[in-house]
Amino acid sequence: MKNDNLQQNQIGDLDIAIIGMSGRFPQAKNLDIFWQNLQKGLESISFFSNQELEALGVDPTTLNDPNYVKANAVLEDIELFDASFFDYSPKTAEIIDPQHRLFLETAWEALESAGYDSKTYKGRISVYGSASISSYFLFNLFSNSELIKLVGLDQIRHHNRTDNLTTRVAYKLDLKGSAITIQTGCSSSLVAVHLACQSLIDRECDLVLAGGVSVTTLQKTGYSYQEGGILSPDGHCRAFDAKAQGTVGGNGVGIVILKRLADAIADGDYIHAVIKGSAINNDGSAKIGYTAPSIDGQAKVIAEALAISRIEPDMVSYVEAHGTGTVLGDPIEIAALTKSFRARTQKKNFCAIGSVKTNIGHLDTASGVASLIKTVLALKHKQIPPSLHFEQPNPQIDFANNPFYVNDKLSEWKSNGHPRRAGVSSFGIGGTNAHVILEEAPVREQGEHTSTTLSNRGRQGRKYQLLVLSAKTESALQAATANLANHLKQHPDLNLADVAYTLGIGRRAFVHRRMVVCQDIEDAIKVLEAKDPQRVLTHYQEPGELEVVFMFPGQGSQSVAMGRELYQTEPIFREQVDDCCEQLKHILELDLRTILYPCEEQTQWATEQLTQTHITQPALFVVEYALAQLWLAKGVCPSAMIGHSIGEYVAACLAGVFSLEDALMLVAKRGQLMQQLPSGAMLAVALPERKVIPILGAKLCIAAINAPERCVVSGLSSEIEDLQNCLTQQGVDCRLLRTSHAFHSQMMDSIIEPFKSLLAKVNLNPPKIPFLSNVTGTWITTKEATDNSYWVKHLRSSVRFADGISELCKQPNRIFLEVGFGCTLSTLTKQQSQGQLVLCSIGHPHNQQSDVAFLLNTLGNLWLYGIQVDWSSLYAHEKRYRLPLPTYPFERKRYWVESTKVNELNQLQNKQINHLEDESQDLFFDSHQNNILKLGSRGEKYDNFLQKIVNKQIAVMFQQLDILEKDM
Repeated sequence: MKNDNLQQNQIGDLDIAIIGMSGRFPQAKNLDIFWQNLQKGLESISFFSNQELEALGVDPTTLNDPNYVKANAVLEDIELFDASFFDYSPKTAEIIDPQHRLFLETAWEALESAGYDSKTYKGRISVYGSASISSYFLFNLFSNSELIKLVGLDQIRHHNRTDNLTTRVAYKLDLKGSAITIQTGCSSSLVAVHLACQSLIDRECDLVLAGGVSVTTLQKTGYSYQEGGILSPDGHCRAFDAKAQGTVGGNGVGIVILKRLADAIADGDYIHAVIKGSAINNDGSAKIGYTAPSIDGQAKVIAEALAISRIEPDMVSYVEAHGTGTVLGDPIEIAALTKSFRARTQKKNFCAIGSVKTNIGHLDTASGVASLIKTVLALKHKQIPPSLHFEQPNPQIDFANNPFYVNDKLSEWKSNGHPRRAGVSSFGIGGTNAHVILEEAPVREQGEHTSTTLSNRGRQGRKYQLLVLSAKTESALQAATANLANHLKQHPDLNLADVAYTLGIGRRAFVHRRMVVCQDIEDAIKVLEAKDPQRVLTHYQEPGELEVVFMFPGQGSQSVAMGRELYQTEPIFREQVDDCCEQLKHILELDLRTILYPCEEQTQWATEQLTQTHITQPALFVVEYALAQLWLAKGVCPSAMIGHSIGEYVAACLAGVFSLEDALMLVAKRGQLMQQLPSGAMLAVALPERKVIPILGAKLCIAAINAPERCVVSGLSSEIEDLQNCLTQQGVDCRLLRTSHAFHSQMMDSIIEPFKSLLAKVNLNPPKIPFLSNVTGTWITTKEATDNSYWVKHLRSSVRFADGISELCKQPNRIFLEVGFGCTLSTLTKQQSQGQLVLCSIGHPHNQQSDVAFLLNTLGNLWLYGIQVDWSSLYAHEKRYRLPLPTYPFERKRYWVESTKVNELNQLQNKQINHLEDESQDLFFDSHQNNILKLGSRGEKYDNFLQKIVNKQIAVMFQQLDILEKDM
């Protein structure tokens, strides 16, 4: 998505990025649907028939009351919850306030939408939130005496206390920052956003969840309209319209994820929008009553937010108003906005206004975050949704002469030469006001938006990507797979590397796991939908610690171009190969890279060179060492190692027995010494050691015991040829190996002393990682590892690889990983393993498979079986971006305690609804005569009218309070 070639936004120290969002609103189970509803101008208010309400227990007398309004903004499925996901028992889930349950699920979704796993994130995460009074506690639990006897009132209170809202999230998501519940009436959730921003600015934390929830238990019910109250007589909210008479109650939940903008850009976060500044204040006592709003208070908070943002009012082109659609509230809000804007500009009709309450009703404590999310979506899509039901302006609002106009149609949001900016207001009963200034997400170089992925232009990345998915149940994993495939189909322009990065680094790994290696978005969709078992690998991994064993092959596994693609695409592998080859130059008197990765015309020459022992051995060491470092960087660390002949030098070097410099010297000199010896031969024989020994003459030795039924015989070429002919005649499988000399035989005796002299120059250290000895076939001891004579024996003795594998297989929770070229050791290990996973790093050239694809498949398999992968390291040398991808597919079930007196409680809630709503909403009338006069010359006419409303409202409130107290 381009950003109209706007100038780069200025990044300030106070700028806060919104990097994740999640929410559920009436007729919108997610934010995509919410935005579509807003675009279409859909009113998400439900109107009920008498039959529907009668079925729910509403008294017919109530239904026939002309003041009973059969409408509400319904939030579907509030009784559903994925209790098992959050490790709640069904009984506990039933007594938790549905608001808490919704807020908890939304918090998880919001973090995943931002691409963060709270378990692996290294910074501090805080949570600020708000909730309405628990009607579930009042009407469903407290009235159930049997439940109270069974569970206990303390437990019920504990799971329904408003102040436990955020600490529950902190506990379940393992958040270590602040967990603070905010209660300032219907400004609560926007106040939570402000305080979250302050926490980031003060560096108390690095990531913050902020939002609110408001859900009443009786969703499909109407309410009693009372003249002068906040609720609409017909179920419609007509903000700023001449016919406006109030709002309608709503239900919903919303959470945003906030981060310092500079950090978000540095970390490659998806930035939805930027908070340039925010402010909160209180009206104080200079007003007619506690519930009354104040023009001065609202104007000051807006002016303060603008000042903090360092943004002029005429650069704000949209304001999402509190906009409850009351006769007096709307004029006062516009008067306050006008006052704050007029202090800096005299321009007229340049700023659109709207109110999401016309779409979804008044969400009480969640109204502020609903307004914020609507505005962020509008900034992202560069469209201003219509504010509904606006036909004629409220006669007390002089739109012709103020900076504002009501946006009553879906409109393109033009930039006017500077970034799009908006204000969001939320005002709470008791006078706590909040205002936030938003700006669209900043522009990256060459016009690329931070919320879009970069193409591969200018980048050298892998041709293949590893996609990983996991869930707590098999069915949820299937849903997650389908959701990802559908998302990729809907967004074919996504960068697959960014998708893979987000799935790896931004999701928690659960027991049901799935992985696939693919080349591009089209390939990913095809494979995910087909679920080809050859490419889509799935595994259920029981919780438990698994260990990885590194296996390093010996001579005979070499080949020109081994790991060439890794050298081209994996910086860590390339850096290690380059470092080793530079150190070897003065010993080998050539650059080993010209042999490992020759140009096409030198391939034949390089192949011949690689058959020479003095080249083969250092080449194998370099590739295996670099490959081991690549695995270590990806988080795959061995608990044990085993090497085959020269491979044990790689294991010893990684364990710290040799320094890299000394290891390279020893391996190179060792190869040179062997190169000077007379040629010999080696024969692989399909017989156990006990059957091979009797057929050996004085000039042959067992060089290696590779498996219980596999040995290698070493010696003079003529002797080996005779043995081969004899065994072939007996029908014994045997074959000559690709070697130039008879290693691990008496033909090595003449170089023992020279090699011993080399060892004397080397400092040997105790091993830091356990590894198996080729000489003994069991764990090497510190004494052996640090004794020169051991490494002399290693040169001459039989390689007891089979014994080493047998020892390793005694522990069942081990994964064997061959760290080298080909799968020779893996094949041998599978003959002895007891069902353990055995993997290779790079396939044989005969497979004609991409090195990168093969490596990623192995990495994916390691992850499938429970090995923790360092995903950030996997992309450490690439600039990757987090993307909003489908979040966890919760498997919700019904957890609900029915009210024991449905009909009575319906009636009671209808009687109380004005009181309960008003306790968290403004009544929008003013106190001071001078404030009323600010409405214009007509303000005086409303002075007496206001007082009448106040007196009537106070009488109604006291009457309702008496009813509530008697009932409770």
